Amino acid sequence: MVGNTMEWYDVGVFGYLITTMGPVFLPEADRSVQNLFLLGTFGATFIARPLGGVYFGWLGDKIGRQKVLAMTLIIMAAATLVVGLLPGYSQLGIWAAALLVVTKLVQGFSTGGEYAGATTFVSEHAPDKRRGFFASFLDMGSYLGFAIGAGLVSVLQLILGQPAMEAWGWRLPFLLAGPLGMIAIYFRMKIEESPAFQATLDAEEGAAASSQSGHGVAPMGPVGILKAYWHRILLAMILVAAANTVGYALTSYMPTYLTSNKGYDELHGTLLTIPVLVVMALCIPLTGHLSDVIGRRPVLWIGAISTVVLSLPAFLLIGVGGIWSTLLGLALIAFPVTFYVANLASALPALFPTAHRYGAMGIAYNFAVAIFGGTTPFIIAALIKATGNELMPAYYLIATSVISAVTIFFLPESARRPLPGSMPSVQSEAAARELVATQDENPMLDMNELPFDDTYEPPAQSDADLSAMSA
Repeated sequence: MVGNTMEWYDVGVFGYLITTMGPVFLPEADRSVQNLFLLGTFGATFIARPLGGVYFGWLGDKIGRQKVLAMTLIIMAAATLVVGLLPGYSQLGIWAAALLVVTKLVQGFSTGGEYAGATTFVSEHAPDKRRGFFASFLDMGSYLGFAIGAGLVSVLQLILGQPAMEAWGWRLPFLLAGPLGMIAIYFRMKIEESPAFQATLDAEEGAAASSQSGHGVAPMGPVGILKAYWHRILLAMILVAAANTVGYALTSYMPTYLTSNKGYDELHGTLLTIPVLVVMALCIPLTGHLSDVIGRRPVLWIGAISTVVLSLPAFLLIGVGGIWSTLLGLALIAFPVTFYVANLASALPALFPTAHRYGAMGIAYNFAVAIFGGTTPFIIAALIKATGNELMPAYYLIATSVISAVTIFFLPESARRPLPGSMPSVQSEAAARELVATQDENPMLDMNELPFDDTYEPPAQSDADLSAMSA
């Protein structure tokens, strides 16, 4: 959660400092060129993300989730800190701008391994019956991080003023990423490897030692993963695209929309989104828990259908122009995001077997975010400019969620079930005893899908076995 908070903290800080950092790195250019350069630099992180997702996903399936997540966080935190230390145009000339682009590319590369690995890691640690609840905290951290970053920039702008912000104040939010990163790295270095991956690794080593095939547990490269799971990767990409279209419309585009199209100044355009993001973030674990109770698919359908129903009223309310109507319109957009993102973190890892989960997630999530999430502000702005219709954002969100609603029909229900390629995960010894006692009639447990060896014969369950299962 702290890692995701830091990732989105940087997104919030950089996004809201674009107009401030332009004169620092390109003082001789006009304002439009400065903004285009910073927006392009921000977009460059989305170009690097898929490459990082492919590389770190493959590495995470090979050497382990914990090691790779520690690695991605160290790179990500260091890159954010370096941005705050970069010299400006007055010290290095155009090379200062070039260094900023390189730093953001490195950061985007590391970010490609972050969310896919974090969702994989938490899903593999969580008990089957509470996976939706625990995994949802990752996205709670994401939106809180964005709100914290945007809020900090707004406070600094109020206290310091624009001249001081351009002179040195813009560095402060990036420098604060250092302590936050150290806390997150400490957690990452201390936590154990996920039990599901460790079991798969042990099975692979045992199969190699006995000259057996390994029953398909050996990690594949990216090409092999695409060939084996292309249909599920496509399924995941469509769901990620729909959820992130709504999510990025709320976070990355809405402040610009309020400023450019609705007459708010830059500060109020930012401040109006912050309380909505905070309330939404606090509600995300509730919808994660709801998916454990009624299933992932019903909750994702609520997200898709509510996007279709609420998008047009939301933008009509924002168009009224009052603060109350703008906040209500933003809340209507935030509502479906709460149901979408809380469940992707638990539903998507369950599409892939343990041995290839990190790699497949790295491909599916990052390519979808790069193609659809990062481009959402640009597409929406282009649609408005081309048509002159300020309701085009609503129609775009509706279109993506209609496709998503159809796609959910093909999503396997994974709530309260073991992850593919993994043994059941429970939270206590009592739950382990109940699972063993009811294994034959338990509708959530398919014994044919559990990763037993071909020669496996169920042993008598001792107290030590049951304690190990609960651990």
